[in-house]
Amino acid sequence: MNDQRTPLLSVRDLKTYFFQDEGTVKAVDGASFDVARGQTLGIVGESGCGKSVTARSILRIVEAPGRIVGGQILWYDAKGQPTDLTQLDPDGHQMRSLRGREIGLIFQEPMTSFSPVHTVGNQIIEAIRLHMGVSKAEARRRAIEALRQVGIPQPERRIDDYAFQLSGGLRQRAMIAVALSCDPRLLIADEPTTALDVTTQAQILDLLRELQQQRGMAIMLITHNLGVVAEMCDDVVVMYLGRVVEVGSVDAIFHQAKHPYTRALLRSIPAITTPPRVKLHTITGSIPHPYNRPSGCPFHPRCPERLRGLCEVAEPALRAVGNGQSVSCFLYENRA
Repeated sequence: MNDQRTPLLSVRDLKTYFFQDEGTVKAVDGASFDVARGQTLGIVGESGCGKSVTARSILRIVEAPGRIVGGQILWYDAKGQPTDLTQLDPDGHQMRSLRGREIGLIFQEPMTSFSPVHTVGNQIIEAIRLHMGVSKAEARRRAIEALRQVGIPQPERRIDDYAFQLSGGLRQRAMIAVALSCDPRLLIADEPTTALDVTTQAQILDLLRELQQQRGMAIMLITHNLGVVAEMCDDVVVMYLGRVVEVGSVDAIFHQAKHPYTRALLRSIPAITTPPRVKLHTITGSIPHPYNRPSGCPFHPRCPERLRGLCEVAEPALRAVGNGQSVSCFLYENRA
């Protein structure tokens, strides 16, 4: 299990539902993908497609009334032995020892993720002492070093600052320091560049890439920005309405996209060669209401290539289509 392409994490047919009085929201409805060791996997899709819930399911921090109702989340230890995280107690010792120590998480919004009544340093030190079992003085030294590694100036002073005293870019760097403070093998970055200006976004992405090279960790990057995916990722998972509709290498997805939804996403990106004052391509329609999911393929109401009489009634399975790609679409039913 030491090969770089062997899985560090395997998600198989994951289903996470939210049971509410108005109905059941199938936030993640049968997602399957692998995160390879030392590689970066990008998960993309429109808002509400289940990206963040997938990350929270992996860490077993889905809030009520949501719960995992099916599937497996296989985590492979250093010896290659798998553990199904869905079978662990979310508040048990084994899951808590993995969360933060083996799997780090950069939350989507650092301002609301940090405690407003504790300093940034206190929150990093708490994580280090919990997982590393070192003294308070040693934990503080490691916290200062973590802040220095993510490019925060004067970390000896900044460690005693509160989150509201930091700029957006520094808060995001501090959040990365928290996630990396215990040297995890997998870093889940949930839209780490949201609400940052373009220059700061580039700095954060460069920082993540540099830290990955130094530590050899895997990254699961959740984003709706395909430009970030092209720059950062080795493999891509495209999600729509809680389901994985296409999986492949970043080159295959960007140059030989198979699913109509993936192709529509790519067409909506402006290019340098795009003539000025030309309207960008848009995906017709909108994401269905979670309580009123369409039957059959979830994308068929918006799909210009739907097969009438088939896509409305049957749901396609994710199947291999060559070139290391898999796609969930009836257009490729007989082309595997």
